[in-house]
Amino acid sequence: MNDQNSTCNADALKKGNWVKLICGASNQDLPSIADLCAIYGAAGVHCIDLAADEAVINVARNALDWVQTSYGNKPWVMISLSDGKDAHFRKAWFDANLCPTNCSRPCQNICPAKAIENTGGVIPEKCYGCGRCIDRCPLGIIEEQDRRLSLQDFTPLLKAIKPDAIEIHTAPGRSKAFKKTIEEIMKGGLQFSRLSVSCGLQGSGINYEKLAEELWIRHEALRMHNLKPLWQLDGRRMSGDLGTGAAKAAVKLWEKIRPIAPPGPLQLAGGTNESTIKYLPKLKGPEGVAFGGKARKIIQPWLQEAQRKRISLREWPEGWEAALSEAQQLINPWLIRKSS
Repeated sequence: MNDQNSTCNADALKKGNWVKLICGASNQDLPSIADLCAIYGAAGVHCIDLAADEAVINVARNALDWVQTSYGNKPWVMISLSDGKDAHFRKAWFDANLCPTNCSRPCQNICPAKAIENTGGVIPEKCYGCGRCIDRCPLGIIEEQDRRLSLQDFTPLLKAIKPDAIEIHTAPGRSKAFKKTIEEIMKGGLQFSRLSVSCGLQGSGINYEKLAEELWIRHEALRMHNLKPLWQLDGRRMSGDLGTGAAKAAVKLWEKIRPIAPPGPLQLAGGTNESTIKYLPKLKGPEGVAFGGKARKIIQPWLQEAQRKRISLREWPEGWEAALSEAQQLINPWLIRKSS
């Protein structure tokens, strides 16, 4: 990566206007990923979080090379890993032969990724594991399938794709698994800019002190390897397209954790959308924000139309400009803010 771009991405964390796009740890829809990376890279995000998959990384990097040439921006390429079972690393599945012919397919109506069509089952490449379809099925035939990489796969994959940053999804009680994951990552001898930690503690009855305790444990593991942390706070995972309630939850989590968190920048995620910034009090932080479901949803009409036309958004000027405008409206308030 160009040193100037890398410095710009790192400086944004210090200024408090760092923005990340979450493509989805289970998202392998290559045409959409290429267009997402191009649109949000051009709009100015500092990092793009992708599935740990060589094909995904290749199409993302091709799109980002074009963005750098055309717009001068080059976000970090981040990959997501997990030290245990995690909802971000699952896909929905069902046997379409079990569906009655008169089913209204509520699963299809609720799916934000459009991974369920009029006939057939789940399109695995498009599913990013939100799980909303599971409870909507009147017959209860939709299952979730774990799609995590095994620990022994980490080192060869990291050597192959050489990400700029890594995110580890962890959970309470998994400190030993987290340490083993870090050790496995470090075996590759790679240099990367940030190690992001997403520790899953969601829900209305969240114990904020317990979450802070878990983050401090992770902090000690990172210090042993001189890694720079980034703490991702998931208010309501994969719910950013659901409205103001999710936005408030993300901000509340940050407010509670901020005074008791370990050193390192804090980044909002899980429920972030266009309303999130409105609920931030005039206090220092957070240093960054990640947009996932909302970011994907607002440009989905153009993604779908481009795929229907069998072209990329870059080859469709009207669609490109419209999608870029939507992306800029979402992230520009963060790009111009200064945490003080």
